[in-house]
Amino acid sequence: MEIVYVYTKKRSEFGRQCNFSDRPSELHVDIIPDPSIAANFMEKDPCDVPIQCAQEMSEHEVNTERFESETRGINHVEGGWPKDVNPLEMEQTIRYRKKVEKDEHYVNTIMQLGSNMEHCIRQNNAINIYQEYFDDEEVEEEAEEQPSAKTINVFRDPNEVKRTATTISWHPEGTKLAVAYSFLEFQKATKDMSFDSYIWDVENPNRPEMTLKPVSPLVCLEYNPKDSHILVGGSYNGQIAYWDTRKSNQPVEMSTIEHSHRDPVYKVIWLQSKTGTDAFSASTDGQVLWWDIRKMSEPTERLVLDPSKKGNLENALGAISLEFETTMPTKFMVGTEQGQVVSCNRKAKTPAEKIVCTYSGHHGPIYALQRNPFFPKNFLTVGDWTARIWSEDIKESSIMWTKYHMAYLTDGCWSPVRPSVFYTVKMDGTLDVWDILFKQNDPTLSLKVCDEALCSLRVQDSGRFMVCGSQLGTTTLLEISPGLCTLQRNEKALATAMFERETKREKILEARHREMRLKERSRSEQSKDDDARGEEGEESVEEIIARTEAEFFETVEFELKKREKEDRNKVSA
Repeated sequence: MEIVYVYTKKRSEFGRQCNFSDRPSELHVDIIPDPSIAANFMEKDPCDVPIQCAQEMSEHEVNTERFESETRGINHVEGGWPKDVNPLEMEQTIRYRKKVEKDEHYVNTIMQLGSNMEHCIRQNNAINIYQEYFDDEEVEEEAEEQPSAKTINVFRDPNEVKRTATTISWHPEGTKLAVAYSFLEFQKATKDMSFDSYIWDVENPNRPEMTLKPVSPLVCLEYNPKDSHILVGGSYNGQIAYWDTRKSNQPVEMSTIEHSHRDPVYKVIWLQSKTGTDAFSASTDGQVLWWDIRKMSEPTERLVLDPSKKGNLENALGAISLEFETTMPTKFMVGTEQGQVVSCNRKAKTPAEKIVCTYSGHHGPIYALQRNPFFPKNFLTVGDWTARIWSEDIKESSIMWTKYHMAYLTDGCWSPVRPSVFYTVKMDGTLDVWDILFKQNDPTLSLKVCDEALCSLRVQDSGRFMVCGSQLGTTTLLEISPGLCTLQRNEKALATAMFERETKREKILEARHREMRLKERSRSEQSKDDDARGEEGEESVEEIIARTEAEFFETVEFELKKREKEDRNKVSA
């Protein structure tokens, strides 16, 4: 070892050397006890002394080496050929194959492997190696899992002045969200409020993927199920516009104001057609308009929601929700501001016949209306403080309904994968998940999503993800637990039995009420007839007096004649 620096110091500079030696103990100070000092102290009894019995733990941190991974590719080419054979030359490979096949060792090897292969094939045919033996146990485990939902991402309105997320539409592939932002309180809107709506990537909440630039705030927005690049939107000023995301963020074409709605367009739905360009819209002006986006100058068809079927726009019911089921191409339903559901038939001959019937049951606007995807005859409505399930066969009342909540309900929809599950959102920021096979009085899961009011709701087609839009423009992406998005055993049969049972019960009650009304009506008519007869038979006071006087004088005359006759008989005798 090489010494670079050497330090030296004399022993005398270290100071006096220490010399230690053994010696006995010595007493330097002895303090004698003084009993008089005890008077200055006070005895403490009892005396509490805390003792910590927990085991002492120590915390250690270890910084491990960072694991780095990289992707590498392998180009596999055909091998196993001798060096003198080029695998790309067909003649050489055929010649080599024939040479190998003539070899006795090759033939013996193939014969030996053939018997083993035959045994494996027969065994495979006898036993299904992919058979699931414990399906039942897995289902039971899933059933025992508690329903839950967790927040995946939160998408916020990028503008300073926050607006309501009025409508949310899922991309057909489930990778993007189109959110329509608008401010529905007309008098409180500010001049600097943005008109923009956005398309978000579900994995990037930091900034929107695309900005849509309408001339008026969008109240509703829908992806085209046939072409995911096309979106149609309904504006606050009543116009309909459509976008092609491949072209620009400006609308490709818009409807003219004179042929558009007169109020905000609250719902627009794509129709099932060969071209995939047809849609229809509803507004609170009382009209339902049909459009072809290839020609937006005017609607292709128009329907006025006049319950008197006269087509009078002044008496029309304001539409606020729409329902169209692809399996019923001629039928559609409209939820109105007045709390009624109007069932319509588009292919009717006259405008009056297009309005088939109405269902009444809500005390306020119907914000959500949707048929059950498994049982189209049953549909869900959300309005005022309740959600109701209806049957097409019964118009008097709904067959099932939730309790009246303390907070107002603003939206709702069915689960696309489970026939007995539906979702509702409320003004207090709560998301409720209902499983009517599990319990009907209370929601299966109630989740506080945010502090402000929730206004919109949409579930992905797979049923695993859902989004809620709030009053301040916050869109929350939630992942639902597997138990709520997996079809349970016998669920369809049980749901069918439940809907049929409730429908039958309501029919019996309806018939009973009808019978009681008929009895009451006949009873009231009978009482009216009796009263009329009584009125005809009754005499006035003057008539009674005159009749009594006449009877009195007749009696007096009769008695006088009788006396005269008796007097004559006496005289003659």
